[in-house]
Amino acid sequence: MGTTPIRRRTRETQGSPGTGPGRVPELMVLVCSVAAAAVAVCQPLVLGRALDLLLHDGAGGPWLVASAALLVGEILLDALTALLTGRCTADWTASIRSRALRGLLHAVPDLTRPHSPGDVATRLTLNAADAGAAPAARAALAASLLTPAGALVALAVVDVWVAACVLAGLPVLALVLRSFARDTGTTVGAYQRVQSDIAARLLETMAGAETIAAAGTAARERERVLRPLAELGSLGERMWRLHGRALATGGVLVPLLTVAATAVGGLRLGAGALSVGELLAVCRYAQLAAGFGGAATLVGALVRGRSARERTTTLEELPALRYGTRILPPGGAGSLELRGVRVLRGGTEVLRADHVLVPGGLTAAVVGRSGAGKSVLAAVAGRLIDPDRGQVLLDGTPLELVTRPCLRAEVGFAFARPALGEGTVAQAVAAGPRAVSPHQVRAAVRLADAEAFVRRLPRAYDTPLADAPLSGGEYQRLGLARAFAHVGRLLVMDDATSSLDTATEHAVEQAQRRSPAVATRLVVAHRPSVAARADLVIWLESGRVRAVGTHQRLWEEAAYRAVFGTGENGAGPFAAQDDRDGVRGGRAGTLRGEARS
Repeated sequence: MGTTPIRRRTRETQGSPGTGPGRVPELMVLVCSVAAAAVAVCQPLVLGRALDLLLHDGAGGPWLVASAALLVGEILLDALTALLTGRCTADWTASIRSRALRGLLHAVPDLTRPHSPGDVATRLTLNAADAGAAPAARAALAASLLTPAGALVALAVVDVWVAACVLAGLPVLALVLRSFARDTGTTVGAYQRVQSDIAARLLETMAGAETIAAAGTAARERERVLRPLAELGSLGERMWRLHGRALATGGVLVPLLTVAATAVGGLRLGAGALSVGELLAVCRYAQLAAGFGGAATLVGALVRGRSARERTTTLEELPALRYGTRILPPGGAGSLELRGVRVLRGGTEVLRADHVLVPGGLTAAVVGRSGAGKSVLAAVAGRLIDPDRGQVLLDGTPLELVTRPCLRAEVGFAFARPALGEGTVAQAVAAGPRAVSPHQVRAAVRLADAEAFVRRLPRAYDTPLADAPLSGGEYQRLGLARAFAHVGRLLVMDDATSSLDTATEHAVEQAQRRSPAVATRLVVAHRPSVAARADLVIWLESGRVRAVGTHQRLWEEAAYRAVFGTGENGAGPFAAQDDRDGVRGGRAGTLRGEARS
């Protein structure tokens, strides 16, 4: 049977009511901007009329007051436009970030791998901010084009010849803007891509800072991180050159048009076709009409926003799993079965599992060499990913038919590097699909053998994680505690004890066995002692399930012993200790000899 198809989210499916600020903030910016433009167009005409009346008979008082009122109104409208622009940008930026983050968190994990942490951080910060500014920039651009258009109409009303003079120079400004928008679009996309590349390299370096310091490769790592900087500088220089060229061209053409309009207006004044007040209005309208050239900044913001929106939309539209409508039958023991499972990556089969059954309540260790497919099997078993063929069943129910809340409540995960978030220690352990009481939090912490170090923290369970000086193993044990607090029918532990020493790992395993909340456990194991304490072992080799059985029976095969790095005779420097661990804690039988991997 094929897998359940994944669901591809689109802007339409995510753009339902309540997921974004809508068009209202943008429309408010547009209304205020248009109102300010209308006032700016009316003000020169009123001022010119007031000047003519004052020069004629001194009775221009009411017109002068109206001119001052229009000036004050323009200032207030500009201030309100700035306020609404900030609000619109903030609302859209928050919405874009939330939708992109939601898409990322709901996506199939395998499909997020091409996006490195640095790339994701850039898309959610810089790109989201640029995309969030685009709606307000679009409204401001529309208003900025209305002002010159209105001024040109008003200029034609005052004197058609002056209007024709200004109109003759506007096509050049329009060509400058068109060229700027076309050339900037390509450069901006490349600039944002290189930004992401540098951020990704920097985060990789920070994550491996200790290794770099120990290896003495700081200089080489610095060169690697900064290698794209030359390309970034070249692209940035090109953007500023394009922007500067557009502004310079406009800065030359606007004064030329103003001077030409003033000259034509002066000639018309000398011919008696214009009054002094009308000449004043003509000069002001010529400046406003040439304002087409000042739209370069807004066009640049719009181009950046459009390119950035494409990058954030990529995260929004990452395919997500499709969930079913069933719930698991009540009282199930957590029996896990893989039927004819096939997982492909890039056309290559990375996992093949036929008729693998883990009875409810037992512990199964998944072993194999590096790259054998252990983590893939764990992800398929807990339905983080769907197989390309076959089915995974829990208590007889195909996982793809189960609802999301039921699946995440009944199938838990513990990883090598848990993401505990913010808040206190108690809040980190309690976070999950179930409501957990303080008593259950403490019980889970004890199961994870973490109570001793938690009580030593400054405020014990109420200590903020940011103030808790935790080691890697302690952090990992809190992740285990959270998994234990929300345990359902199946617990998948993918390298979840890799930072624990053997004694602590054994104590955690023994505590789980004594716990009344018994769940089926699937444990990715690297140590032979862990495999020995499991009820059965799933042995993977080159992506295929080679055998399923007890550790004691599989240990008879040299190839199985080689998985743990032992010799032909099965003995090793840690064989005695691992053997004692297996005798004390294993229900799978007595070890004949192991070596710690």
